[in-house]
Amino acid sequence: MTLILNISAYKFVPLPDADALRDSLLARATALQLKGTILLAEEGINLFLAGPAPAVQDFVAQLQQDPRFADLAPKESWSATQPFKKMLVKVKREIIRMDHPTIRPADGRAPAVTAATLSRWLDAGVDDAGRPVVLLDTRNGFEVDEGTFEGAIDWRLDKFSDFPQALLARRAELQDKTVVSFCTGGIRCEKAAIFMREHNLPNTYQLEGGILKYFEETSGAHYRGNCFVFDERRTVDTRLDPQPTALA
Repeated sequence: MTLILNISAYKFVPLPDADALRDSLLARATALQLKGTILLAEEGINLFLAGPAPAVQDFVAQLQQDPRFADLAPKESWSATQPFKKMLVKVKREIIRMDHPTIRPADGRAPAVTAATLSRWLDAGVDDAGRPVVLLDTRNGFEVDEGTFEGAIDWRLDKFSDFPQALLARRAELQDKTVVSFCTGGIRCEKAAIFMREHNLPNTYQLEGGILKYFEETSGAHYRGNCFVFDERRTVDTRLDPQPTALA
């Protein structure tokens, strides 16, 4: 049986040629018989692709020939079947909608913590400066229901564009703490961490690579349940293996 390689990756980088890229990337992915979704916007790229490993790796290698994507580092997992039904490439206003156009990660990211560092902080209960560490889940409520970190703050978001208002209403809860925002693959918490720092929460970080990178690089300690993914696998466990969903 030939296993399917699943990748996800994003990068905030100016793409004034998003419309032209859409056509070339669709043609390339289709020629390689890949399936999935690529989102393009002036602010960057966000992709989820699946197919036989040589084809996926060929696509990534070609993409990295563009200097803007040279450092793109996809997260990888495997499945027995193709989790996507078709190949889509779309141009959107944002690759992850927040409705705050002044939040531009390409102009400067918030500091990030690695999976190993977060695991160590959670073991200790404090960061390297001795401050209490709290985890803020920036995902939608239905995703959180499948699994999350122990004790993580969950604001029951319906969509990511609700995050700014939720933060402004609850900012006092996070004062004087080290806050690590997290999401599935890193893209939402990247914008969230910038927004929090701009609103007087200076000890805010993003989890580099999100939950999927945490699973890839640690034992999954301090995480309970599975991680929701936006394809037909529905959820993966800490070993990145597909699992039945808990959703009714």
